[in-house]
Amino acid sequence: MNVRRRLVNVVLYAMFGATMFVSKLAMEGLPNVHPVTMLIMVLTFAYGWRAIIPVYVFVFLTGIYAGFSLWWLPYLYIWAVFWAISMLIPYDKIPVKARVFVLPIVCGFFGLIYGTLYAPAQALMFNMNFATTLKWIAAGLPWDGIHAVGNFSIGFLIVPLTDATRKLRAKTSY
Repeated sequence: MNVRRRLVNVVLYAMFGATMFVSKLAMEGLPNVHPVTMLIMVLTFAYGWRAIIPVYVFVFLTGIYAGFSLWWLPYLYIWAVFWAISMLIPYDKIPVKARVFVLPIVCGFFGLIYGTLYAPAQALMFNMNFATTLKWIAAGLPWDGIHAVGNFSIGFLIVPLTDATRKLRAKTSY
């Protein structure tokens, strides 16, 4: 890969990660409603395994902005889990009409299990037993429900944004 292409890729992935970060910041007035999950899916369908790079740009920008504290540690694996889930989805093999509904459902489901994915780190950091961890998950379910509805709603942008991103990528070959 030539130097120009590498430089363009660095800038492109940094821009995508910054877009995730800024979009989350812009929507902080709505609790647990943001386009990060949708953007991860779009980038994964357009860039494959390379989409993990902007995911970690987002994770580290979030830590820089809000502080690298205990709450941030689960970000190191939670967003990678969703990226991995997205990698397993055969975008091109799903009929176009089904994509429009299946992908928002996946995004919504991730919002619903977000607290459960966060729970192991919470349990380890705060020495919680299994029963306390389950109570912590249950207490967060209303917020996870809001997260699910937000992700589901925003998920309807996945197909048009993926198609647009793929077309742009094909034209620029990056």
